[in-house]
Amino acid sequence: MKKNNLIAIAVGAIIFFGALIGYYYWQHSQPKPVPVQVQAPPPPPPKPEVRQVIEAPPAPPPLPALADSDSFMLDALAGLIGDKSLMKFFRTERIIHNIVATIDNLPRRRAPLSVMPVEPAPGKFAVAGKEDNQTISPKNAARYAPYVKIAEAIDAKKLVGLYIRLYPLFQQAYEELGYPKKYFNDRLIVVLDDLLAAPDIKEPIRLVRPSVYYKFADPDLEGRSIGQRILMRTGSKNEAIIKGKLREIRQELMLHTHEQQVGKAG
Repeated sequence: MKKNNLIAIAVGAIIFFGALIGYYYWQHSQPKPVPVQVQAPPPPPPKPEVRQVIEAPPAPPPLPALADSDSFMLDALAGLIGDKSLMKFFRTERIIHNIVATIDNLPRRRAPLSVMPVEPAPGKFAVAGKEDNQTISPKNAARYAPYVKIAEAIDAKKLVGLYIRLYPLFQQAYEELGYPKKYFNDRLIVVLDDLLAAPDIKEPIRLVRPSVYYKFADPDLEGRSIGQRILMRTGSKNEAIIKGKLREIRQELMLHTHEQQVGKAG
């Protein structure tokens, strides 16, 4: 111990014992007081116990059964979009089933229209130019305007919040689709990544028509997934808006997602 500390302790001890000795002599030099009988006042009443109670948030209502979820889903979508006029583009039956089936198909070559959760784009696919040099018409982008408006209106954070709340129904629909041991959220992330990988197109986009349907003249574009081809057909401006919203959704989704090891390493 340092010298300064020893001095401080010694001084403190001297003061302490000196105070005790002084108090002792003072006590014994004073005249003894005559005890006086004084009635003690009644004790104060006990104070009531106070608890700082945390108010629990109300529990969310239970989810509907998957078979009975259409009206619930329509109301939830209407709340997200905030524009009732746009709700006419949604199909009103088997909504969650159709969303799951469509998402599962988007990275593939084809997606049947029968399981689309929204109505097909109005009007015919618009082309421009002569038969040997046809392109997608600039007017074709207008056909997708309502769907782009829906994408712009939806708040990504609220959409992901709804998805998380309803996830048991999405997972059930995915298992009923034929994937009893698969996790639907894994497929959703694959689909988002595939859509975001669609090339940023530049007009005009050349077409060929070898049979009934038009195809992209560029083999690389035509070889893309159905999801990417749908995006590219909407036009460069619409594609950029939709991909921007998809990025927001993916970023928000990853805030609620963590990796979990499945099975054991061999």
